[in-house]
Amino acid sequence: MPELWGNRLLSFVGSHLLVSVLCVQVGFTVAILALLGSGHLVSLDSPALRGLLGAVAGFLILVALYAGWRDRRARHGERSRAEGLSDLMDSVLHPRQEWWWAMDDAGTFTFSSSASLDLLGYAPSELEGQPASIVIDLDDLAQARQSVAAALTPDGSSWSGVVARCRHRDGTPLWMEVSGHARPTIGGASTGFEGACRPLSPQTERVLALERTRKRIEQVLRERTFLTAFQPIHELATGRVIGVEALARFVEDAGGSPERWFSEAATVGLAADLEFAALESALTAATGLPSHLYVALNLSPETCLDPRLPGFLARSGISPDRLVLELTENLAVAAYAPLVAALSPLRMRGLRVAVDDAGAGFASMRHILHLHPDIIKLDRSLIAGIDKDPGQRALGAAMVEFAQRIRAQLIAEGIESEGELAAVTGLGMFAGQGFLLGRPSADPQKWTAWEAVQGRDTA
Repeated sequence: MPELWGNRLLSFVGSHLLVSVLCVQVGFTVAILALLGSGHLVSLDSPALRGLLGAVAGFLILVALYAGWRDRRARHGERSRAEGLSDLMDSVLHPRQEWWWAMDDAGTFTFSSSASLDLLGYAPSELEGQPASIVIDLDDLAQARQSVAAALTPDGSSWSGVVARCRHRDGTPLWMEVSGHARPTIGGASTGFEGACRPLSPQTERVLALERTRKRIEQVLRERTFLTAFQPIHELATGRVIGVEALARFVEDAGGSPERWFSEAATVGLAADLEFAALESALTAATGLPSHLYVALNLSPETCLDPRLPGFLARSGISPDRLVLELTENLAVAAYAPLVAALSPLRMRGLRVAVDDAGAGFASMRHILHLHPDIIKLDRSLIAGIDKDPGQRALGAAMVEFAQRIRAQLIAEGIESEGELAAVTGLGMFAGQGFLLGRPSADPQKWTAWEAVQGRDTA
């Protein structure tokens, strides 16, 4: 009982700090007046007053410490309640619906519950009679079957806890936890399977998606399932091929465009590894190019800062004056001084620097002003329709003059029509590339033919 009353008193004091302090102050005042009235307090230096002051000060310190501890504990409790509320809201916003399904031995849906419409965007009638591949890619289906085989119960009739990546009708990936069992046989013949799928929480989905991305990138790096294609760059005044741009091409197309592969590699910390692997492929392939063509290599500013870069370039055996490093404009640079310092020794040996996709955003102009590139490549967005838009032509003319003033060569990217070619040539741009002038090719026979090209190559 005394302990209970003590806890209540401490709780009251901690919860009502201001009232407690006021009460102590009043008590302190009353005590002083009582001492004065009794004649025991004759001086501010009296032992009685000093003892009283010390006791009150000690009590106030204890109250303040306890109140602070109570406040911290209260804030911690509030954070815990907020996190719990967040989890609750997540559960409300992302309910763990169950989608029940059945399919025959051939993997064709014979039944679907109504939850398929909310989860996958398909009404039950749209799934029934369709193969499982309508909601799951074949590669993911193969992996799911392997996981099911590993999770089967000893009698081989059921499984649970299998995670599979399905696909919404709009193409969005959807991670599911799958459980199921074999349906009863009829006349000794199997009638297929049935089970349920539950969507995983968004946080679990993110973790699984990142792990899947990491495995895919690591497999690409391990098996080198990519190659290099070169796209010719033509001098506009003469039409002859003067250089090529190296472009990575991935054998597996499930990852989308090359830009998507590099972007996904960055999300799992493998961007530099993938860039160096693509760089090594490009430098190896470049040994089969005509010796008078320069090779433009796309690199991020981060990779240019990597100490491995000079060694990669030196081991290629390609003369530095045939190499151009293209920096993509949409990659931010936190500080230019280290980048300039890293590129300076390479540029002194003859290597050139280009700013790619110039004009697609403000970052490109920052790159140009800080790096003083040898080449400026105008983005396709500035070239498309330049023959029909007076504003674009005026901007193109201004870029030509700007490039001349900083002694940089101007290259028009993405030329796809005769009108665009005539416009950029008339404006005095130095070179151009695009589907009209030549598509990217991974065929070495095509590369050697560029040596003899003295005009446009449209094949």
